[in-house]
Parts: sequence; structure tokens; C-alpha cells
Amino acid sequence: MITISICMIVKNEQAVLARCLTCVKDIVDEIIIVDTGSTDSTKEIARRFTDNVYDFEWIDDFSAARNKAFAKATMDYVLWLDADDVILAQDIKKFIQFKKSMASTVDVVMMKYHVGFDEYGRVTLSYYRERLVKRTNHFKWCEPVHEYIQTSGNIINEDICITHQKEDHALSIRNLAIYEKILAQGNKLSTRGLYYYARELYFHEQYESAIQAFQAFLETAEGWVEDNISACFHLANCYKKTDDNKNVQKILLKSFEYDIPRAEICCMLGDYHIHLDDYIRAIFWYHLATQLKKPTDNWGFILHDYWGYMPNIQLCLCYDRIGDRAQAIFYNDRAASYKPNDRAVLYNKQYFDGLI
Repeated sequence: MITISICMIVKNEQAVLARCLTCVKDIVDEIIIVDTGSTDSTKEIARRFTDNVYDFEWIDDFSAARNKAFAKATMDYVLWLDADDVILAQDIKKFIQFKKSMASTVDVVMMKYHVGFDEYGRVTLSYYRERLVKRTNHFKWCEPVHEYIQTSGNIINEDICITHQKEDHALSIRNLAIYEKILAQGNKLSTRGLYYYARELYFHEQYESAIQAFQAFLETAEGWVEDNISACFHLANCYKKTDDNKNVQKILLKSFEYDIPRAEICCMLGDYHIHLDDYIRAIFWYHLATQLKKPTDNWGFILHDYWGYMPNIQLCLCYDRIGDRAQAIFYNDRAASYKPNDRAVLYNKQYFDGLI
């Protein structure tokens, strides 16, 4: 059976670190904690689980800190988590069973990362991450922020989920500040860095700057296909936020240059036509979204609501607007199959009951 080191970088994580380490203590064989400057009881908590607690002077570079942690590992494979990640009970069982049967010929294990949730706790955003890597391959972390492991070899997808349970939901300026420091020093961002810099600008509602950064990213023609499509999606939202509706449709259609349509793109095209009171064309795009096959092994971001609930609830609206009550009720019922307690679904049911 393989052995596993977990390597984590932490700073002021006293609220969540014990929760995280409790989840993994029966999975891993070694715990490595690299602290980047905690001023709370983080290190004391870490020492309850391991003697391998190290200090690292923070230099605005997540990869540097993670590479320091990985360098301390001694087991066959290295696992990484953030302090506010957890492994739920069913996934702990899967992980332990997988560890017993995993072939040593595997170089990298990709695992699902659940990071977004609705008010009912259903997953709304997930993607695969390079989560478990063979130590002797000496894979390195790259990029100072939104870092990733540069991997190769025998890479497999495994149905084990890591769940992000963030306690502090305030939007941090940290990542954006690191990017802006890099640019202020006269350095260029990598293609990937430019994409994530644009995302940071978008999430901080700096839409005009985000538009410029997303455009610059797409103009490199060097981006990963999933990042290209995601950039079109976010760029369309930026145009929408700045009332530049002329470019909304244009950039959404451009995403089709990279791959087959994605459900979120189709839904946004539907939204665009609703804005024009063009319900027939809106129905076309929402209906197409319902016909697409939801990705299962794709490593890109999966926005789950767009692959079920969203197009159906919007089709309910569109059919009601054109006077087709039977189809409107049909699609509201389909939306209910995804979110039975959703406020819009329940409102629509009450509305239709009143009409009947």
C-alpha cells in the first residue's frame, strides 16, 4: 500500500485547521505544516497533530511556500489541502479504500474540488485539481498566486471530493494586490496569470479593467481551452455590467471557436435575448442548454446550475411570456426536479395554481 504525506501552508487558521487535520489524520502517514507568519494559535494547533511544523517567511509567492512544504515530505505520494478544506465522511471512506488499491504506477491523481454552494448546500461550482502526486517525480508548484502543480505522466481522475468550507466569506484583496505588485515592478504576467488577474478584477467589480485584461488574455491565443471559454463567459458579464450589450452576444458566440457550446454560454445567450424581449430566440438557447451533456471528466470549472436548474426555470418564464402555459408548467416542474424548494419554483407553482 502506498504512503502519503500531506503538505499544507497556513497562516492564522486557528478557526479551521483542527477541523481539516482531523479529516485527514486517518488517511495520511505524515503531516507537514509550513506556517507563513501566523500571529494566532495556528502553530500550537498544528503541533497537536505533528512535530513537522516549519516557518517560512512570506514573500508574496504561494508556490514558493508550497514547494518548501513539498520538499519536507518523505512518503510515496504528496497530498495538499488548504486549511479551510475538509474531506466529508463518505469521501474519507473512498480515499482510504483508494489508498489500499492504488497502483504505484500512477503519477498524479486528480480529485473533484467542491467550492461553490447554494443556500440549500447543493454544489454549484466544482472542478478537478491535481491533488495527489508522486513525491519522487519532484513536481513543482508554479505561479505566485492561483498556483498549480506542473504535472506529467500517468494522470487519473478519481471520484473523491475535497470540499471547501470557507469560514470568512469576505472577498480578500490579497491576490489582486500580488498581481498589481508584480505589474508595478515592471514584470509581465504569464498567460495563465493574465487570465486569473482578469478574474480577480472581475470579482472586485473593476469591470473596465477586467475587460482589458480578459481581452489581452484572449489575444495571446495561448490560453487553455477551458480558460478561453470561461474568459468569454466572464467578459460577457463585464460587458453586461457596463451596459455594453452590443458586445455581450459577440463574445459569447466567440466561445464557440474554442469548443462545443457550454450550458452557461447558452443560458447567457438566452438572457441576452430576454433582454431584447425576443423570447423565441431565448427559448432556442435555453433549450439547447438542456440538451447538452454535462461534463464528467472535464478539468474546467463546472457551473452546475446551468446544466439543469437555470435553463429550465428560464424556459418556464419564456413560455409563460408567449402564452404557452402547459410548456411553462412543464419546465417549472423540471426546474423543481433540481431544486424542489427553490423560491422561484414555489412562486411559479402558486402562480400557475392561481391561473388554473
